[in-house]
Amino acid sequence: MTVIVLTNCPAGLRGFLTRWLLEISAGVFIGSPSARVRDVLWDEVRQYAGQGRALLAHTANNEQGYIFRTHDHAWHPTDHEGLTLIHRPSTPPPNSGTGPKKGWSKAAKQLRYGRR
Repeated sequence: MTVIVLTNCPAGLRGFLTRWLLEISAGVFIGSPSARVRDVLWDEVRQYAGQGRALLAHTANNEQGYIFRTHDHAWHPTDHEGLTLIHRPSTPPPNSGTGPKKGWSKAAKQLRYGRR
C-alpha cells in the first residue's frame, strides 16, 4: 500500500498521479504500485512539486511496518534506534518574551473596589 499526500502542488502533478493512484481526497493518493513504479512516482513528485510539500508512506518489512519520506516539510523523519520518528523543529511560541500582563485585570479591580 502506498499513500502520497500533496499540499500546495500544481494541478498537473495531481493529474499525473491519478494515472497510477486513486485520489481519495484533495491531494491524498493511495494505491498499490510496484516498488519500481512507486520510486519513479516519488522522483516525479519531488521534481514537479514546485512550492508545495509532499509526503510518501508505504508498507515495508520493518518493525513499524511502513516507511515514509518527506519533501519540503518542516518536520523530518529521524531514525531512533531502528524506529523512524518525526523530528519537529522547536519554534518559540508566538508572543514569547512578552508573557502575560502583570497585575489585576480590569474586571478584578472593579469587583475589588465595588464598582459593579
